Amino acid sequence: MPVAYAGAANASVVYVTFGAELGTEAAGAAGVVQVSLFRPLCAAAFVEKVPATVKHLVAFEQVTRQPTAWGPLLFDLAAVLHSSEWEARGGDKQPVLLDAVSAESPAAFAAAQLAEVTAHAAGLKSPAHFNPAELVGIVGNSDKAQNETLEEQHGLSQEQQQKRVEQIPYGHLLRDMFKERLNVANAAESRTIWGEGGQESSNPEFGFGRLAAWEQERGRLVQAVTTALRDISVPLSKELQAGLSTWLSGRNDAAIATVALAEQLGTQLEAEQEAHPAVEAVFQRRAWLTRQSNWLVGADEWAYDVGASGVHHVISSELNVNMLVLETAAYPFAPGTGRQRKKDIGLYAMSYGTAYVASVAVYASYTQVLQALAEADAFPGPAVVVAYLPHSAGVFSTSYSPIEVLRQSKQAVDSGAWPLYRWDPTADAARRFQLDSERLRRAVADFLRRENALAAAGNAEPQLDVSEATEARAAARLARKARGDVDALVGGLGGPGLLVLYASDNGNGEEAARRVARQGRRRGMAVRCVGMDAVDADELAFERTVVAVVSTAGQGEVPTNGREFFKQLQAASANFSETAFAVFGLGDSHYWPRAEDALFYNKPARDLDRRLAELGAARIVDVGLGDDQDADGWESGFGAFEQRLWGALNLDVVAGAGEEDGPKRTDEENKLISNFLRGTIAQAIADDSTGAVDEWDGKLLKFHGTYMQDDRDLRAERMARGAEKAFSFMIRVRLPGGVATPEQWLAMDRIADSHGNGSLKITTRQTFQLHGVLKRNLRDTMRSINRALMDTIAACGDVNRNVVASANPLQAHLQPEVAALAAELSSYLLPATSAYHEIWLGDEQVAGSAEQTSGVEKQTAPVADHEPLYGPTYLPRKFKIAIAIPPENDVDVVAYDLGLIAILDDSQRTIVGYNVMVGGGMGMTHNNRATYPRLASCLGFVTKDAVLAVAKAVLLVQRDHGDRVNRKHARLKYTVDDHGLPWWRAQVEVRMGARLEEPRPYEFTRNGDRYGWVATTPGLNNFTMFVQNGRVVNLPGRPLKDALAAVARKHTGLFRLTCNGHLIVADVRDEDVPAMSALLASHGLDNLDYSALRLHSMACVALPTCGLAMAESERYLPRLIDLLDAIIDSAGLRNDAIVIRMTGCPNGCARPYNAEIAFVGKAPGAYNLYLGGSHSGERLNKLYRETVTEDQILELLTPIIKQYALERLPAEHFGDFVIRKGIVKETREGKDFHD
Repeated sequence: MPVAYAGAANASVVYVTFGAELGTEAAGAAGVVQVSLFRPLCAAAFVEKVPATVKHLVAFEQVTRQPTAWGPLLFDLAAVLHSSEWEARGGDKQPVLLDAVSAESPAAFAAAQLAEVTAHAAGLKSPAHFNPAELVGIVGNSDKAQNETLEEQHGLSQEQQQKRVEQIPYGHLLRDMFKERLNVANAAESRTIWGEGGQESSNPEFGFGRLAAWEQERGRLVQAVTTALRDISVPLSKELQAGLSTWLSGRNDAAIATVALAEQLGTQLEAEQEAHPAVEAVFQRRAWLTRQSNWLVGADEWAYDVGASGVHHVISSELNVNMLVLETAAYPFAPGTGRQRKKDIGLYAMSYGTAYVASVAVYASYTQVLQALAEADAFPGPAVVVAYLPHSAGVFSTSYSPIEVLRQSKQAVDSGAWPLYRWDPTADAARRFQLDSERLRRAVADFLRRENALAAAGNAEPQLDVSEATEARAAARLARKARGDVDALVGGLGGPGLLVLYASDNGNGEEAARRVARQGRRRGMAVRCVGMDAVDADELAFERTVVAVVSTAGQGEVPTNGREFFKQLQAASANFSETAFAVFGLGDSHYWPRAEDALFYNKPARDLDRRLAELGAARIVDVGLGDDQDADGWESGFGAFEQRLWGALNLDVVAGAGEEDGPKRTDEENKLISNFLRGTIAQAIADDSTGAVDEWDGKLLKFHGTYMQDDRDLRAERMARGAEKAFSFMIRVRLPGGVATPEQWLAMDRIADSHGNGSLKITTRQTFQLHGVLKRNLRDTMRSINRALMDTIAACGDVNRNVVASANPLQAHLQPEVAALAAELSSYLLPATSAYHEIWLGDEQVAGSAEQTSGVEKQTAPVADHEPLYGPTYLPRKFKIAIAIPPENDVDVVAYDLGLIAILDDSQRTIVGYNVMVGGGMGMTHNNRATYPRLASCLGFVTKDAVLAVAKAVLLVQRDHGDRVNRKHARLKYTVDDHGLPWWRAQVEVRMGARLEEPRPYEFTRNGDRYGWVATTPGLNNFTMFVQNGRVVNLPGRPLKDALAAVARKHTGLFRLTCNGHLIVADVRDEDVPAMSALLASHGLDNLDYSALRLHSMACVALPTCGLAMAESERYLPRLIDLLDAIIDSAGLRNDAIVIRMTGCPNGCARPYNAEIAFVGKAPGAYNLYLGGSHSGERLNKLYRETVTEDQILELLTPIIKQYALERLPAEHFGDFVIRKGIVKETREGKDFHD
């Protein structure tokens, strides 16, 4: 039956249930109508079953999550009560309609409990809504699930859940900015953020109601204060009257209506409240004195229906309420996902014209977020900030990956899918809408510039001689036709077609492809040369001849700009029978040396060759394989491939097509024809058609202190939409000894914001590094650095680079001496060319006649510039110098080309000279045994007055005898091993005109930094702070960059940058230590409560900017240490120092090969694990396991660390332990590193 009745025939309270049984025994004196067919509800049957005595009709609904105030069954019952069937039954009046909604089934109620519910219902005189389970104290599993967040269901308490929510970056920013003024009115739960559905207290209506009530109460306070001040009969003290007047005039200004003023007024009001009722009225409302920053925080659920969600009410209220709405959809946005809805909230709010609106992304532009939040708080009305925080797991949990969030945020903003903007309706028209997305702003500017040019042309009325104009146009047409004829003849536009495809991450594959293209044109072919992802795989069916060049990435993976093409090709079903193809691959046969990994060698090329054949294409020649292990690298295999390819195609070179491709220009040739480092740099940086420079100017720019890079987080996404890579430049400062003034620190801080990516890097070589400088800003950036009395010349390149020195030695009085020596050496060995000043600092050439044509042609005028020390080709490779004062080896002195170890007199007060170490260097190539790291060997001892002479002599020996043919063998370390120490000593002595003395004894005990406060010279003190991986950046919850700028504005001493990437606040006077300590503490900079493992960690930059990186480093090491810390803590080793380092490639920028534990990137997520370096940095480590992932790292290190904790000798360091236990063999010198 669709409707049934059970219970008392004369019941006054009747329950209506849908699909749930409520027995007559439990019902007691009440009645129960059980509905089996809900929609449509049969009114006639229902009316027939309900007793005529009914006075209260209770819709008993079981609903787990109630989306509206009233349940769905109630509306059907209301319709029945107004139906003709009900009216036909007669009666004095309709029953009271009640809505009883519970997550519990009616069957869960005992008779006594239901009787209590019945009594409650009988006492209600008008329609009402109540929860019967709450009424009688039933909390079942479903109610518990309703009231629990997802984290609680996984065992997290409310406190733990709140801490997790506080980790959300925007929550950090709100608390950091508004501190005690912050008032988040709706419930702060994870489901509020992640759109999982929440309690009533988490929705905007609830929060808005609270804030509206707060505004009303504050309005009453304003009225009470106004009354008290205007009524002359109210006895107010002068202090209270002045304080209330100040508050009343500035009550909406957060700088005036502060917590401090509120507390002051509260104390005064409490003392005077009994003087008059008006004062007491103000006192009773003192809680509203502070100007709060009122916020509602939520996400996806609020966007389903802007009008119904409460967002509309906030925007239209004109109350001072701020909304932070988070978009959490992963990028790229799927069609119809939340991205469009969130964008609509911003547009919807702007359409009102009375609300402040901003769109932000904290991991794309931190400063823009701060500006938007501050402006929203100051805006006198509603404000909406739409914020991007992508996630992939659906909840804010341990699967939340900061690296992935950063990458997706950058991609969404760079592509324009998530625009950054601010809208202030109170600003003047020109400033009302601020577009903060750099890429979109430039695109709009370019569009407007074109439109303005077209408009100007359309509005102009030129007075031209028609005959001359016609003649000019005719001449132009003839010239174009002539060029086309030449192209058709020489370029082969009418010849057979050739499509050359390439997939290449680092440029070698692209270079090989372009060489094929050039040779094709010489043979009269119509050539198109593009990246693989620039074409659809199905297009190959319409091509007659295809040559594909593909490099090998990671573990046999396809390079970034070929992955989409490979996916399409795997799914392709077209017939390629009319297509002929050839494939050449670039790889390293020893990169994965295990036998089972042999399949990874040139895997993409071999896969591509096989797949094309499967689709019916005709193979021209067998797949060509270039091997980095060959003497000439991939060039050997490529030369053989080219010969076979052109022989099989049987195409002759067209007469007059130009000369055969010569060998690629070498680095030595590039330096020689550069006109003393000028090249065509000036023209390249003035070219605004691209954000890049060519390969050869890029190499020369290194001598000027800058590298061209591109953001690899954005590379694939940009290539997919046919855009240029996100090119930018890294700039490294020459800062001898790592010494900087507070003014210089502040200058670098400003430059990082104005021209960089908003961060500073303290490098492993004791200097500043900027990232993200666009080409058009290079010159201004260089000038700004020079205005701060620093420069960048010789910070990179084949010259002597930044000279480093001990930053915080035990013999503190000697630090100024070695810092001065570092500066003297740096200046003494500086290149003499004036090119740096001409290009970056002057408008015209100030010395020499340096005009030069582009390309490889010889300069057209004689060069008057000179390099008395280096000569026109400079050094074979880079040259690095370090100075150390034992027993502290904080610079890793034996890892440098030239190391100077200070030798002290017996009193340990005076430096008498230096032991001279030569031949250190970290870089190598994976699985190339001819390359290896090496620690420096001691040549002898020199007195202080001979240091400049010996440094020059060592440099000259390397200049004259270093390998200028093979750059992988060009570092000084190989020159030492090639010739031996006796030969080197003799060569140095000849050039310096003096004999070296025998080495003096010394001892190093460690290579880390001394953290915290240390007394230095009398009256002065240093504080060394931990800067994780040297990155100075503002992050949510830790605005380190702003904090250090605040320190720089107060500090009167110096800053010293360390070779471990940390910072020393140096030369703080005794009387200033308390104030500086308080300042450091106020910004959280005094926190050294880290594990000793973390304090001795270091990582290079790696992804996303380093073009050589094979894996993450700086962005990943903190997470890995989090995991290792758990192992360290369980072993009781939290305070035991272990040197741990990570690099994204084998080039060794973070000096991994003398660390006790080291990870060297080999592929995304995979590292080589090295163990056994010495704690003092004087012994190389040894490869323990190849190609390990995070899980394998933890699995391998856990037993070793626990064994170390149990079996170590007194004072034995970890590196010594693993050698003593035979876990790895000792590396005695660089040449046996791979043994």
